[in-house]
Amino acid sequence: MADVPVYMVVHLHVEDSDRYLQYEKGFFPILKKHGGQFITYDDATSTFEGLSAPDGRIVLFTFPSEQAAQDWYNDPEYQALSEHRRAGTRLEFLTLVHGLPPR
Repeated sequence: MADVPVYMVVHLHVEDSDRYLQYEKGFFPILKKHGGQFITYDDATSTFEGLSAPDGRIVLFTFPSEQAAQDWYNDPEYQALSEHRRAGTRLEFLTLVHGLPPR
């Protein structure tokens, strides 16, 4: 099976903006190192149906494959950097969603 893109969906609450800013500053170079691309973030999402909109921040980014996403997450440089995220936010989830295979 060919590699399919994957999408990362993150829901977090920024509780210490200085620590989170340290994380953000180092995040993008490591993301790019693993072929990742930032899509968007939103601090005020809307829900059309179902439960109420989640409070906090939703972040979306993508990788060309699940392996690239795993390599990013397991990168020692990312794990060291993520200590700032862990200290500055309350993470609800960091979820990998598979894209559709090529047709």
